[in-house]
Amino acid sequence: MPSGTTDAMSGWFSTYGGTIFLILIMVVMFAVMIIPQRKREKKIKEMLAAIKIGDKVRTIGGIYGTVTAVKEDIVTIAVGPDKAKLVFARGAIASVEDSAVENTMTEELQETKK
Repeated sequence: MPSGTTDAMSGWFSTYGGTIFLILIMVVMFAVMIIPQRKREKKIKEMLAAIKIGDKVRTIGGIYGTVTAVKEDIVTIAVGPDKAKLVFARGAIASVEDSAVENTMTEELQETKK
């Protein structure tokens, strides 16, 4: 290559190389941070949309219960051995639980009464 072409390329890189490097870093950070967050949000939306009567749930406040009614954005859950009914917004449900935590609470209360 002629010397003039090499000088022109190195001059161009020294002028624009830092900017291109910063843009490349921003694209990589977007891929590492934003994309997994969107996947988590999508998974949560699917979980909330699939809530049905009889599901064991945990609220964001840590209350465990069983879903007794679902109307649009309102979820009613039965809590504790007395089956007290509490009303929550659908977004207040943190997770659908597989194990029946509520049953263990009932058993503990029965043991303490004895």
